Amino acid sequence: MGDYHFVYKDVEGASTQWDDIQTKLGNLPPKPPAFKPPSFEPAPDQHSLPKDKSWVDNKTEEELEELEEDPDLDDDRFLEEYRKKRLAEMREATKLSRFGSVMLISGSDFVREVSQAPPDVWVVVILYKEGFPECGVLMECLEELARKYPATKFVKIISTDCIPNYPDRNLPTLLVYNNSAVKANHVGLRSFGRRCTPEGVALVLCQSDPVLNDGQGGSDPSRKNVIDGVRRSFIEKVVAQHEDDDDGSSSD
Repeated sequence: MGDYHFVYKDVEGASTQWDDIQTKLGNLPPKPPAFKPPSFEPAPDQHSLPKDKSWVDNKTEEELEELEEDPDLDDDRFLEEYRKKRLAEMREATKLSRFGSVMLISGSDFVREVSQAPPDVWVVVILYKEGFPECGVLMECLEELARKYPATKFVKIISTDCIPNYPDRNLPTLLVYNNSAVKANHVGLRSFGRRCTPEGVALVLCQSDPVLNDGQGGSDPSRKNVIDGVRRSFIEKVVAQHEDDDDGSSSD
């Protein structure tokens, strides 16, 4: 039968009286303090935290929708109203920022993407073909306008995919749709002045209807405000180009 040796060890950091004497005499290094686990603190209950506007502001759109069933908000009329306001703002922002580029569609997409677009959405359609310089010029203008007015829907479609046998001499052609109806059509670059610029295209599009919407004016933007903004942008660009020309000539 083998010998069994048991070693008893104190809690880490504990010391005997003999160790204490040796430590005082300098024969042993000071002992580290005895280990003491941190006191337990339960995590705060999220449901018990006070709810205020910042609590609502930190919620996502999906979380705000789920809070409709929160019994705590039934007793807090202010927070419930604020929840509804924030949710409406988020939904509006999502709606207004859903575009922002010129989307390519096919003939089979036309009805869904253009004719059946929501009544509050203006749709600008360019009929084009690759390899036509005039189409490229107008497309660049539309790309800039699409970024600036993300609440207006811009789409592009090969002309003969949209209208069979559509004559190339009419390219590019712009169609403006709203509430399932054609509101305007512009054939060729001559419709946009001697030089086709984003500002010139914007002015033509907004001649009689609030086609362009940057999302800042709600669902019924003022056509005059958009036109005034386009004119200011046009003037600023002309002034900047003039200053660049002056700088270039003075350096020669």
